[in-house]
Amino acid sequence: MIRSLPLVAMLLAACAAQPAPSQTSVTVFAAASLRDAFEDLAAAYTDEHAVAVVLSFDASSALRAQIEEGAPADVFASADLVNAQALVDAEHTDGPARIFAANALTVVVPGDNPTGIDRWSTLARPGIRIIAAGEEVPITRYAQELVENLAAHPDAPDGFAAGYAANIVSREDNARAILAKIEVGEGDAAVVYETDARSSANVGTIGVPEDANVEAEYAVVAFAGADSGGEQFATWLLSDEAQAILADHGFRPPR
Repeated sequence: MIRSLPLVAMLLAACAAQPAPSQTSVTVFAAASLRDAFEDLAAAYTDEHAVAVVLSFDASSALRAQIEEGAPADVFASADLVNAQALVDAEHTDGPARIFAANALTVVVPGDNPTGIDRWSTLARPGIRIIAAGEEVPITRYAQELVENLAAHPDAPDGFAAGYAANIVSREDNARAILAKIEVGEGDAAVVYETDARSSANVGTIGVPEDANVEAEYAVVAFAGADSGGEQFATWLLSDEAQAILADHGFRPPR
C-alpha cells in the first residue's frame, strides 16, 4: 500500500491538470413568430452539438432594445432585417446580418368567424374589429405594406386603407399575441404571418392576392465577444438540416 502512494499522487495531479467539464450553452433571442420552429431547432442543435440552447421570445423590436440595454444574448434572430442591421451598425455584432428565412402574410379570423368575413376587402367594413401590433413591431410594418398593396388592387373598395386603419381596436406586443387574441374571439380579423396562422387550429384564414402579398425576411446576427458558440449557431441556421426544420414549419428559404 505504501508503494502505491506515488502512483495515486501522480493520478491526482494529472486529473487536476485537466479542465473540469462544463455545461456549454448558447442564448438565443428570437422573434415571437419563430417560437415553434426554434424550439425544434434548439432540440436538433443540442442533439448534434451537445450545446444547450436557451431561448427567449418577444417582438424583434423589444428584443433589440433589451440587447442594447445589455441583455446577455449570443444570437438574435429577428423577423426583419431592420432590427438586426441596427445592431450591426452599432458595432454590437460579430459579422453582418444574414437572411436565414422568409415568410408571407395572411388574414386570420376566429374559428367560428362570427362576422362572416369571407374576403380581404371586408377588413375595411365599419365595425370589424382588427387586432394589430405596436408601431415598432415588424409585423406592423409588413401589414401596412400589405394594406397599401391591397388598397391599390382593382378589387379594393374605395378608402380601403383608411377603413382598415379605423378598424384597429388594439395593438399587441408581438405577432403571437395578435394570434392569441383572434383565437379567443377578442377580435374579428388580423394580418399575421402565414406560419403563425398554420400553427393554430383555432383560426381560419382568408387569402390575399399573391401579387399584393409581402415577403418578410428573417435575419440573424451573432454578437461580438460571444464566447459560447453564437456564431456557430447562427451559421448552422443556414445549414440543410436547419433549413429543413424551418421548411417543416412553413418558412420559405432565403433568396
